[in-house]
Amino acid sequence: MPRNDSYNQGIPYPVLGDAADIETATQTLVNGIVPKLVMRFSSAAARAAALSGDYAPVPGMITYLVAEDRWEGRTGEGKWLLLSDGPWRALTFPSGYTAFGGSPGWRYKAGGGIELRGRIQRINGGNLVDDGSETHCASVPSSIAPSANRIFIGASNRVTVSGVSRYTARIAVQPSGQITYNLENGGGTGTASDPAWICLDGIFFSPDGD
Repeated sequence: MPRNDSYNQGIPYPVLGDAADIETATQTLVNGIVPKLVMRFSSAAARAAALSGDYAPVPGMITYLVAEDRWEGRTGEGKWLLLSDGPWRALTFPSGYTAFGGSPGWRYKAGGGIELRGRIQRINGGNLVDDGSETHCASVPSSIAPSANRIFIGASNRVTVSGVSRYTARIAVQPSGQITYNLENGGGTGTASDPAWICLDGIFFSPDGD
């Protein structure tokens, strides 16, 4: 009867008294070791297909997903927990909006949640919409959107019609994935040399189901 390793990791190995069956002995040893390694899969879908039935994931497993470029660990709650920040991915912009320098984007955060970054302006440095309405300026994929509106106060750079500088804006992430902003009436102007913008740095939210 096989014995387990001395490190109490549940990895069996054959003993001299076992019947001579090199295939079974080797398979038992390999199957005991592999779940303790960092397992590589081409994608989350490939992992789901491989880890099922008798080989279903168990708490403590660690995997690396090539397509998603992320490390994940299996929790006791039966979920995969992100162990490393994911790569930055670009936001999409509706007509009339673009990046104010840099690369506005989103990424998965280690431990769960989504992080946003970057500044957004009107194309050609035009004025932001400042009539108190919710205005669509960018989007994240609907698959990582929150289950309900998430409201934030973000940095901005703008001047009111009366010449008063404003440095904050109301920003929302919608369940559809749309990112919107809301400015008080008469508060979204800029100049050609100093365009108005809003900033997404520091915004974190949980996607639906996270």
